[in-house]
Amino acid sequence: MSSELLDPSTASSIYEEAPLEADRHKWIESQKNGFDLGKLAISDWYANHWYYFCIGKKIEHLLGNRCWQEFSDTRFGFLKSLELENDLLADRILDRIFWQRMENLDIILWAREWNLPMERVLEVLEMIDINSARLEPVLS
Repeated sequence: MSSELLDPSTASSIYEEAPLEADRHKWIESQKNGFDLGKLAISDWYANHWYYFCIGKKIEHLLGNRCWQEFSDTRFGFLKSLELENDLLADRILDRIFWQRMENLDIILWAREWNLPMERVLEVLEMIDINSARLEPVLS
């Protein structure tokens, strides 16, 4: 992990990257529909994808894959330093957050249903602190 990745001036910004993602969404949806959807597609992206976009960026930051300014209060690469990558339970929790779009309560219910070690589940959820990824979108 290079020190320049930890420098907030070189960190990426979710608020700079989000409009690019929204534009990609607009292009794809416009191609599917055969005409330019314009602001409708942009609004759709923010309404349906913004929160999960932020969650993905938070996980990237925690894993040390890419530094994001908005999460500078969280240690970059924090999860790698804890070696959660080799922890099957932590991996399953991250999978449920990132790919299945589960919230903390969903994960707790899943863990109870499967009789997983609840203390460890809660510990991992606290480390990830996914609720801090609830950033307000800035629409242009």
